Amino acid sequence: MAYDIPVGARFTRSVTVDAARAIGFMGPDLRVYATPAIVQDLEFACRDWLVKQLDAAHDSVGFLVEIQHKRGTPLGAVVTHDGRVVAVERNRVTFEVVVRDAIEEIASARHTRVIVEKAKLAKLIEAKRARLG
Repeated sequence: MAYDIPVGARFTRSVTVDAARAIGFMGPDLRVYATPAIVQDLEFACRDWLVKQLDAAHDSVGFLVEIQHKRGTPLGAVVTHDGRVVAVERNRVTFEVVVRDAIEEIASARHTRVIVEKAKLAKLIEAKRARLG
């Protein structure tokens, strides 16, 4: 299948840093947006945009994330994930994402997703489930 994914396309997603997105290991005064939460949020931002470009038989899965988490952002702050498609190669779509709070850039990432046919993926997962017992 050919995919009509425009290189250069942009999208934005905002989230509020809540307790589920914050670290807790340094105590309550140092609860900031956690790197794993940033990764999860940017993956969903990219996936949510990408799935709108596909037909119902297809979706995408994360393949690669390279991230630089540069600054802390406290609980309650709104952060914006600004994404841009930088490459499309067969069924792989690569994004650059910049994450900002109201003051500064807090992270930047490069994320690649693989477009998959859901029915084919379901068969692969079921086969593996059977092998695992």
